[in-house]
Amino acid sequence: MAAIVLAGTFLLGSWLRRFNVPSDFVLYSYLQIVGTLLSFTYASNALVRFRGTHDRSTLILAFGFVLSGLIETFALFGIYGQVVAGIDQARVPMAWMVGRTLLGVLLLTALLVERRVPHSRDPAREIAIAFIVVGIVAYFTSAAYLGTPIEPAIHPAARFARPWDLFPAALFLVAAIGFGRRPRVSRSAFDHALNAALWMNVMCHLVATQSSQILDAPYTLAQLLKVASYAVVLGGTLLDNARLFEQVRRLATSDSLTGLGNYRTLLNMIEGEIQRSQRTGRQFALLLMDLDGLKQINDRHGHLVGSRAICRLGNILRLHCRAIDTAARYGGDEFALVLPEAGSEAAESVGRRICERLAADGEAPGITVSVGASVFPVDGQSLEELLDAADRSLYKMKHRNTRRLSLAQVAACL
Repeated sequence: MAAIVLAGTFLLGSWLRRFNVPSDFVLYSYLQIVGTLLSFTYASNALVRFRGTHDRSTLILAFGFVLSGLIETFALFGIYGQVVAGIDQARVPMAWMVGRTLLGVLLLTALLVERRVPHSRDPAREIAIAFIVVGIVAYFTSAAYLGTPIEPAIHPAARFARPWDLFPAALFLVAAIGFGRRPRVSRSAFDHALNAALWMNVMCHLVATQSSQILDAPYTLAQLLKVASYAVVLGGTLLDNARLFEQVRRLATSDSLTGLGNYRTLLNMIEGEIQRSQRTGRQFALLLMDLDGLKQINDRHGHLVGSRAICRLGNILRLHCRAIDTAARYGGDEFALVLPEAGSEAAESVGRRICERLAADGEAPGITVSVGASVFPVDGQSLEELLDAADRSLYKMKHRNTRRLSLAQVAACL
């Protein structure tokens, strides 16, 4: 499929070559400026991504896009001077070759560094490695082009008017194949976008080989493909950053084992319900739950079974509570449930239902749960008072011999 697309791109460039109509320099300038802005924007977002992932490949590419954008921006002034002076555009701009080759080589270097250089947990060391790699590649790429006696001339009558563009096309092709072979399990939106952008850059240089003069139709199409590839990479980075931010937010507010809210979520929810109840005058209930005999389960069956027991209670709270209720795990085997618009009778009913669901889940070993409750404002008018009242109710239940189900004495019995 890729071969067909590349062949079609080359044929499109050959067809456009027949129309010997130069493009407007203003359009070229706009494309160049937009491409530079996109590359800078990508670099800034890549740095944000690096802060969350410590992915040095992203950091190397960020520096590479910045350098490439700077080189091509400065080249814009040189081309403008030639256009104003009426100089025949018979040579490929050296800045184009340096900038594009530098980016292609950095892509391959990022692949090599990712696979060969061990990762470090120190971000400063990762940044230092990226700086060194980019500096070395930039120096040798510039020296190779500026030191060669052969100038990248344009041959309008040849099959490939700009054969020099085949070299960066090959670099981007190898990079596209290399990034495409990364493990699919760990690939993100950024990885997919980068892979698509690399193929677009291959197409860009294939079209550029058919440009018989600066600013003609093939060259303008090549610029469009280049700018579009930058937009694709930036879009992938933004999507990936949004995913990372959501993941961080979720980890900050949820328990990693059960997926329920954590202690911070519980406190925020109770404070919010206290304020709302003070305005409306309506009650709300707080249930505290504690698994019975979790230590014995861990000692007899192992910690994996104990963790599974915690998840069993978490699943019941998540699946069998109202949408407005908030369930949280705030300790090892301790859970809480905030019931808005609920009094003592509703709290007793919910506690009994949780106990029955847990007793009937059909999994071994069987587990029981003790439940204590408090109601605002009857049992307390502050967060500390409500938690303390529910905690006292809970431990009264755990130390009673009777299993009669009531508001302060709720347990799942097998």
